[in-house]
Amino acid sequence: MKKILIVDDERTALMMANHILSTAYDTVCASSGEEAIQVFKKEQPDLVLSDLRMPGISGYELEKRLQSEYDEKIPFMFMTADTDAASESKGFENGALDFIRKPFRADVLLQRVANIFKTVDEIQGLKKAVVMDPMTGLLNKASSESAIADLCRTTQGVLMMIDLDSFKLVNDIYGHAMGDKILLQFAEILRAVVRPIDTIGRLGGDEFIAFCQNVQEEIVIEKKVRFINKYILEAAKEFMGDDMTIPLGASVGCVFVPDEGTDFATLYNKADKALYSVKQHGKHGLQFFKEDSQEKGSQEIPETDLTNTVKILSERSKPKGAFVLPFEQFRTLYQFLIRLKENYQKNGSLILFSIKESEHAVIPLEEATDQFQEVLQNSLRQSDIVTRSSKNQMIVILPETELPNIRIVIDRILEKWNETDASVMFELSYESDVMQ
Repeated sequence: MKKILIVDDERTALMMANHILSTAYDTVCASSGEEAIQVFKKEQPDLVLSDLRMPGISGYELEKRLQSEYDEKIPFMFMTADTDAASESKGFENGALDFIRKPFRADVLLQRVANIFKTVDEIQGLKKAVVMDPMTGLLNKASSESAIADLCRTTQGVLMMIDLDSFKLVNDIYGHAMGDKILLQFAEILRAVVRPIDTIGRLGGDEFIAFCQNVQEEIVIEKKVRFINKYILEAAKEFMGDDMTIPLGASVGCVFVPDEGTDFATLYNKADKALYSVKQHGKHGLQFFKEDSQEKGSQEIPETDLTNTVKILSERSKPKGAFVLPFEQFRTLYQFLIRLKENYQKNGSLILFSIKESEHAVIPLEEATDQFQEVLQNSLRQSDIVTRSSKNQMIVILPETELPNIRIVIDRILEKWNETDASVMFELSYESDVMQ
């Protein structure tokens, strides 16, 4: 029920207004402007109905004080016995939504108040539509970017770019109604993983953005990403069945603020680069932007001693499994290993895996390759190197592995691959040789 604060220094008028309005609304009363300020703070009413002329704080002054203190537009309606049109004009200039003269009829007062609440609800609905994403109820692109841009200028924390991986397959295979369910569930999972002080929004499609305030440790975000990936897959199987084979999950690119700057456009670009790197390395994970490795590239680093140089060069967050690289970096590393072999007789082996689609496949070839990449990453040593050379081929380098021992590695990979849903829909073949 809507709550109305009635303010009048005339007891009779106060009691009359209260008697009329209490039939339809929750009412609280104050007999002065000073008392009204205290009552407002305690009761937080939806509307203030105030007499204009009161000793001490007038109705005009009361409105100004409350608007200033609470920094928001508070619905106000004035009542007065004055017949001066100037009083009415001044009331509207101050922001009042309506004006009624005493004595008033009960039905007229009730209708005026009802009209105000209708107008306020319509305004709030329009404001909500402007800032909210209609599908998920999260902030929309414009409002989330604006809010996060303000936070980046003033608050330390982590900016996160979040993609829902393989979402298009849900629409393609199960239809858009199911896609909507997955989006709504994903939004709920994101809400659950952030705090009330954090900001989260939908940029559009399967892309989301968040800012977590006062977070300074990578492990905090890592736990959030694991939570997201666990529960979106569980929700998807609940909706689509345990035989669902779509590799849903979240890829997240992150950047620390203000460590990497305070300008939103710059930070957005850095987080997006980190997100792209996650996508290139198997998805369903996260990466923090590191300026020395992702932006400076081959540029000269600042002068340092050996200890700091080692810190710059070192891998700061070493994931489990094989080392997954983009193809161009893989080729450079391969060329280096060949030089190493030629000069130091360091042996190594190379395997090319190819995936061929069958007529029973219900997921795209690239998605099957995604699943196989995960199998490789989880089956191989941290010293082994993996890349995707095309949409259906993966190349593996096994340093210090002789050709006769490759069979053991391949058997382990095949065993893991046969546990996946994609293995029954795609044919896997391979070739192997020594590095040369």
